[in-house]
Amino acid sequence: VQLQASGGGLVQAGGSLRLSCVASGVTSPDYALGWFRQAPGKGREFVAACRWGGGRTAYADSVKGRLTISRDNAKNTVYLQMNSLYPEDTSVYYCVARIRWTVNYGSASEYGYWSQGTQVTVSS
Repeated sequence: VQLQASGGGLVQAGGSLRLSCVASGVTSPDYALGWFRQAPGKGREFVAACRWGGGRTAYADSVKGRLTISRDNAKNTVYLQMNSLYPEDTSVYYCVARIRWTVNYGSASEYGYWSQGTQVTVSS
């Protein structure tokens, strides 16, 4: 599995961005794909995850109602639509994948596939 994330940038507080992740080599609907983020001096934080074949989504409490994960299987792409952004959302964002959905979807160690990071900066 290879993951290519894009779409980061600079946005003002209250604004929106959409991140994209092209996932090659995802061969089963059981795969879990998602997003983590890491701010300077902090550990990696779970943001959102979904099952590639549908039927499962999960969000961190801090992003519920503002960030939405979705997928386009025909384009092998998972998205993270980010609305009502806060300066606290400033981080490097990573797309992740694992072979099967897990109840431990919020743990970074569960994911064996990571994209390069894409920087999101929210100015106040």
